[in-house]
Amino acid sequence: MPVTHMNSKVAAYQQVAAHGSVAAADPQRLITLLLDGALTRIAEARGCLQRAAREEKTNHLRRALAIVTELRACLALEHGELPANLDRLYEFVERQLLRAHTDSSAHLLDDASGVLNEIRAAWILLPRR
Repeated sequence: MPVTHMNSKVAAYQQVAAHGSVAAADPQRLITLLLDGALTRIAEARGCLQRAAREEKTNHLRRALAIVTELRACLALEHGELPANLDRLYEFVERQLLRAHTDSSAHLLDDASGVLNEIRAAWILLPRR
């Protein structure tokens, strides 16, 4: 079997597995999966930055930004201080990602991923409902 054919089968399997875990996820797990996705895209953008792969970096940053924007849009701001604080943190991450797009600075990506890692750690510690 040619390598490219094998790679496409592996990619298809990974896509089905990812969709299956999303479909079966409770809301808390879904948020963790989204955070993981954003963190992965930021790490990939950082690698592209080091390789000077501008177009790839832009694509990864766009995907990370879309995830963070969606997480922010889902906040129930009417429920008090915690969602409002998360909103400010997500806004900060969005700003850092946008700045990283134009400034090509690794520390901006580190700032964004640091905040998202802290949020992720807090989500994991929450008791399951």
